Amino acid sequence: MVGVPLARRVKRRGHRRPQKITAVLEYAQLGWAACPGAHPRGEGGRACSCDRIGCPDPGAHPLSPAWRLQATTDPALLTRWWQQNPDANIILPTGRVFDVFDVPASMGLPALAAMDAAHVHGPVAENGDRVLFFVATRGAPEDEDEWWSCHLDADPETIESTPGLRWHCRDSYVLAPPSTRVDGDQVRWIRPLDGRPLPDPLRVLDLLADFCDS
Repeated sequence: MVGVPLARRVKRRGHRRPQKITAVLEYAQLGWAACPGAHPRGEGGRACSCDRIGCPDPGAHPLSPAWRLQATTDPALLTRWWQQNPDANIILPTGRVFDVFDVPASMGLPALAAMDAAHVHGPVAENGDRVLFFVATRGAPEDEDEWWSCHLDADPETIESTPGLRWHCRDSYVLAPPSTRVDGDQVRWIRPLDGRPLPDPLRVLDLLADFCDS
């Protein structure tokens, strides 16, 4: 670093992006399981680090088809995975500790103000033109047939073809901050985790419904 002004060195450090392994271990401390995801790549003629030609969801899916079993909170295992593949995006399975409401930004951003007015607080992330509301999971209610036939249930592959409100619950997942998007930006927290319990999903759903098309 000889000959490089201190101010420039400080500026560079200030613009470093958060390390994914740091975020993964923080999620594990909360009891949030994670597993490695594919990441965007700019070389080799492919948009995704996976070996699928024409990947339909580049950089936004688990690396392993066994992701449901693979996801863990074991810090030693997580550390090994991300040391081996530091560019891997972060996949968080839903329906275990939390569910996620996934809405277009045009609906989600105005809903934040309504949540503040109603004193409903919870972590919210931004993934491009989608906003992700993290809520307490409903788990597996006794009336499972009624709950899981809900028209909002979806896995990530269906989001683009069915715009509007999507509910990530059991057997689904989300791309978590600070994962890298195919456009080079990152998934980021709008309202970061603050240690408070996750909000009731039905309370958040009521607020979101006012901003989402039926």
